Amino acid sequence: MDLQPYVDNVRHELGVAAAAGGADAEALAERLTAPLDSALRLALLEVLSEAAEHLTRQLAPGSVEVRLRGRDPEFFVAAAPDPEPEPEPAIPLPPDGDDGGTWRVTLRLPESMKPAVESSARRAGVSVNAWLVRAVSNAVGEAAPTRRPKSHTDKSFNGWVR
Repeated sequence: MDLQPYVDNVRHELGVAAAAGGADAEALAERLTAPLDSALRLALLEVLSEAAEHLTRQLAPGSVEVRLRGRDPEFFVAAAPDPEPEPEPAIPLPPDGDDGGTWRVTLRLPESMKPAVESSARRAGVSVNAWLVRAVSNAVGEAAPTRRPKSHTDKSFNGWVR
């Protein structure tokens, strides 16, 4: 933002006001305009900084800053951080003794993915293996079984025991 047009406008207005006071007043106004240049710039910067503070309070948690580049101020707007992404819905894991069997596979992932996988599993409160099972289940569009499949015998029991 170029402040020079605003400073020049104040100089012009001072010259117009001094012209009404005669030649001595005009000469005095001419001598005062050079020192006023920096004072006017400083006053304008203070106004811009105060406006940025007011806007920051209104935009919280975002912010507005006034930065000087050379002699001219620039505004910098920092948007509010994105909210935490919602966790993916958890697909229930099969019980440990699943009669459906398991398949052992060696999975090789880039080393750079390890911290992200471990932290995601930790956030979900499951082991890395359980988290990977959920991820694969999501990818293939199948829900992981939530309970053991029924046995081939007719001897199954449901209910509460005291």
